[in-house]
Amino acid sequence: MKTLTGVTLALLPLSALAASTEYQDIERGRYISVLGDCAACHTVDDDRPLAGGVPLETPFGTLIAPNITPDDATGLGRWSLEEFKAAMTEGVGKGGYHLYPAMPYPSYTLMTDKDIHDLWAFLQTVTPVENDIEANQLPFPFSIRGVMRGWNWLNFDERRFEPDPEQPDDINRGAYLVESLGHCGTCHTPRNFMGGDGGDKFAGATIEGWYAPNITPNRHVGIGAWSEEELVEYLKTGGNRFGFASGPMADEVHHSSQYWSDSDLSAVARYLLSGAGLESDDWDREPPEPLGEDDPQVRAGSHIYFDRCSGCHTPSGGGEEGIFPQLASNPLVNGDNTTSLIRVVLAGSRPVATDAKPTAPAMPAFAWNLSDEEVANVLTYVRNSWGNAAPAVAAGDVADIREALEEE
Repeated sequence: MKTLTGVTLALLPLSALAASTEYQDIERGRYISVLGDCAACHTVDDDRPLAGGVPLETPFGTLIAPNITPDDATGLGRWSLEEFKAAMTEGVGKGGYHLYPAMPYPSYTLMTDKDIHDLWAFLQTVTPVENDIEANQLPFPFSIRGVMRGWNWLNFDERRFEPDPEQPDDINRGAYLVESLGHCGTCHTPRNFMGGDGGDKFAGATIEGWYAPNITPNRHVGIGAWSEEELVEYLKTGGNRFGFASGPMADEVHHSSQYWSDSDLSAVARYLLSGAGLESDDWDREPPEPLGEDDPQVRAGSHIYFDRCSGCHTPSGGGEEGIFPQLASNPLVNGDNTTSLIRVVLAGSRPVATDAKPTAPAMPAFAWNLSDEEVANVLTYVRNSWGNAAPAVAAGDVADIREALEEE
């Protein structure tokens, strides 16, 4: 006979059993909200959780994440569970208006009814906050929500998650977390011109001025060279020997993945490293040959590196464990897109601080004393040294990102 804190369930009154079940649903829903990273978009002030107000920059304009506290006037207080379920799985809000996919319903549509129910139960316990948000700040014609009917017809497939019977339970759990609640593809899969799934799953994409890197098992530009333990370490602590979470990923680690259970983190790592969610093994292609030492950019960049970078990252690119990431044989360095690399060199970065590692390392900014050409040269050197191999970085790309940073 099952017990609850040492008390036989059969001896508890029905009201106590109901209260126990309700509490378990709410606590489970709280964890679902963490898995779904609700706070990253819906919390500006930690003293007013989920009251909305976070600006979401999209290629089509700005959206403001709404208030999802149970406030009657400005939140979800007058919504029903069925209306909430429709928003999560169909992208349709109360009254029938269409949501924009900045709210990742194309991923949440995979959620189980139990997870939606428990998330809803938890949201009812959040302190109501009166905070009226004008979510839709897109310019015409994108401000017309009706256009989402066409977008959904072309880009959205309403469905539920179905475990793969040929995969073990942990891989299926990881698939559910990555594809649905974690909505990893929202950032890491390229978008088409409409903002829909552009194919080449998990191959990396630019978001909010950063590059969400390739998270396929490709060893040269993806995470195939990472061990399961290193991937779990990154998601739990905000960094590992290859890099530290910055930009939008820092928000994800801060609000979400650092609080995931170890078993869920391991399931995600196993799923991603297995390549089980990919339709082909294109991620296993051969890496390119590195540029030679006599390449003008490599030669010029080597002098800059030993003058400005080697003190922290070491002359051999090995870094310092737990403080400065290694640059040698680093897939993040070899990536097809250099947006984040250029941004970090120009503007510097202080990665996320987590409960496990509350003191985050920092990278100083070099925009003030390195020209566009010098930044391009040193990155070209790094991308073609110590086991790395990647195309040269163009000074024009550095100039574009410098200009974008100045406008932020």
